[in-house]
Amino acid sequence: MAKTIALFNQKGGVGKTTTAVNLTAALTQLGRRVLLVDVDPQGHSTSGLGVDKDAAAFSSYNVLLEGVPVSRALVKTKYGSVVPTNKGLFGAGIQLTEAENREFVLRKALEEVQDDFDVIFIDCPALLELLTLNALVAADSLIIPVQCEYLALEGITDLMTSVKMLQRGLNPKLAIEGILLTMFDARTNLSLQVAREVKKYFREKVFKTAIPRNVRLSEAPSHGKPVTAYDPASKGAAAYLELANEVDKKL
Repeated sequence: MAKTIALFNQKGGVGKTTTAVNLTAALTQLGRRVLLVDVDPQGHSTSGLGVDKDAAAFSSYNVLLEGVPVSRALVKTKYGSVVPTNKGLFGAGIQLTEAENREFVLRKALEEVQDDFDVIFIDCPALLELLTLNALVAADSLIIPVQCEYLALEGITDLMTSVKMLQRGLNPKLAIEGILLTMFDARTNLSLQVAREVKKYFREKVFKTAIPRNVRLSEAPSHGKPVTAYDPASKGAAAYLELANEVDKKL
């Protein structure tokens, strides 16, 4: 039975998609069976695993709104399997409002492949709308990337309020898998201060691994590869392999 983990933060630009792609690839490298479900209309997770968004026969749009089975929509790559997305997903949140049990569509769809994978990651949009709600209702737990900048701390309260609302209503079992510090620079007082504050608040929920600022992480998506394939010797690749080992132990 797969564990379903959503990558979520209401603040954009925190490394959510970078983590989704590279954690998928790193866990696959460790021998895990991994599926990444891309429900972010931007589709960066899809292209980050080397899949052409416009060439895929089916997408998460077809799964959510047309009932296409996940097993038919997923694309297998050497970095892991992915249910791709494309531009058609823009506006899908509005279309989903007419669906029966509209917040549970993705959870129901993923039941089909639960035994085929060890872990299912869901890359969410930053906005807390119906696509995101589907992801969070389908998830067993959350990985929350937190950028090591001051404004990131301001968003934590709002984020946790949203999580608690979900736990009280649509998904009582939803847990925090871990808080991931991203864009960490140990040379700056700001990164160190943010790390201290996050650890003070979340304690043991903070992953031991922090993802450093690394130009290779920024370059890899333009080549359609995770950083572990683009530059295996980079600090970014090493960090995500270390993070994958932490997640693997929890699995």
